[in-house]
Amino acid sequence: MSSPVGSSYARLDGEPVLALRGISKRFGAVQALTDVELEVHKGEVVALVGDNGAGKSTVVKAIAGVHPIDEGQIEWDGRPVSIHRPQDSQHLGVATVYQDLALADNLDVVANLFLGRELTKNGTLDEVGMEKQAQELLDTLSIRIPSVRIPVASLSGGQRQVVAIARSLIGNPKVVILDEPTAALGVEQTAQVLDLVERLRGRDLGVILISHNMVDVRAVADTVAVLRLGRNNGTFPVQQTTQETIIAAITGATDNAVTRRAARGAQRPEGEA
Repeated sequence: MSSPVGSSYARLDGEPVLALRGISKRFGAVQALTDVELEVHKGEVVALVGDNGAGKSTVVKAIAGVHPIDEGQIEWDGRPVSIHRPQDSQHLGVATVYQDLALADNLDVVANLFLGRELTKNGTLDEVGMEKQAQELLDTLSIRIPSVRIPVASLSGGQRQVVAIARSLIGNPKVVILDEPTAALGVEQTAQVLDLVERLRGRDLGVILISHNMVDVRAVADTVAVLRLGRNNGTFPVQQTTQETIIAAITGATDNAVTRRAARGAQRPEGEA
């Protein structure tokens, strides 16, 4: 995976944490993925983009163990691994936050963070220990909510999203997959989520960000991997690539509204508004 020259990208050198090598996936007669390649390094945010039906969700579910691959190889820390079930993915160190978040509205933040991983002490739930760890985790990630004992149902969309992301970190993963984390969020809530994505990078986690929003992608991603019709259609370092180039790769056409607008701007006489 190419990366721009510069000190801020030095951490991307070396073996990727997660790599897809020529993976393919079929559903009956439908070829969903063909020879897809993807690399994610620690401390790197990779945006996986593409039009509807491009194969993004299939890639995510292949990594997460929901749809095991038919061909190719998945590598973890440079070693070939097999992912047949979600438990296989989780045991490796992959955490996936789906768009529906899967939060229990009737439970408080602490209960949601430790759902299925509750701490016990002397045969009973360690409520004090879970509350302490929950507060420490949220503080570490600079996540601000009124209380860790507030029901999730009373949180805003942005707060719910960051709680879901925080929950994914309970198992100390190395790679976090975020499926459209800013979809349907307002400006302030989106900023809150993107700030958290940057903090995940700062913790040396690899992040795969699925998004249709090019503004969000350019704000936090180091690398953009484009899928088109189930195949790779370019991998671009964000700092060296224009939005027009990425959109052309997504649509498969160099002539679209975005590129035409950019061309008109370039043709304006100097000083013209």
